[in-house]
Amino acid sequence: MFNWIDWAALWHGTVLTTLVATLLLINTAGVLLVALQMPGTWLILFATALAAWWRWEQGTFGWWTLASLLALALLGELVEFLGSMLGAKVAGAGRRAAWLALVGSIIGAIVGTFTIPIPIVGTLLGAAIGAAIGSITGDRWSGRQWHHAFKGGGGAAVGRFSGALSKLIIAVLMWLIVLAALVF
Repeated sequence: MFNWIDWAALWHGTVLTTLVATLLLINTAGVLLVALQMPGTWLILFATALAAWWRWEQGTFGWWTLASLLALALLGELVEFLGSMLGAKVAGAGRRAAWLALVGSIIGAIVGTFTIPIPIVGTLLGAAIGAAIGSITGDRWSGRQWHHAFKGGGGAAVGRFSGALSKLIIAVLMWLIVLAALVF
């Protein structure tokens, strides 16, 4: 005959496996969102926090895991936010150029997503080009010469691209931390 305890254990194991797979898929979507210049690190953090709350008694995710994910999400935002500004400043751009590089990178990411039909590449290129245009505009607005403006614009583009790439690496690291917490 049927042993209901075995069926219950099988059901529990199936549900648990499905939820773990769902968490990893959601976190993978978070990494992809970061590649598209969207807040995927926060999706990874919130999905993992929800899983931790649901399975807290089992100790799958502890405070250290959640604190690490929070610290990395904040670091990712800081790196991405400041990338174009710092790149412009390091290359010698003025204050106005640095701020316009930030604004240009946001607008460029949106425009690049829709005008360059290659997923992720369009967003990254758009953000870098937008940062450069913003920085050049800011420097020219301040009366700086073209060669100084272009130097700052190049720095803004490199900084924005580096910031976006760094945040993507951080998102992958967050994904790996969640995987390690699930496995070990």
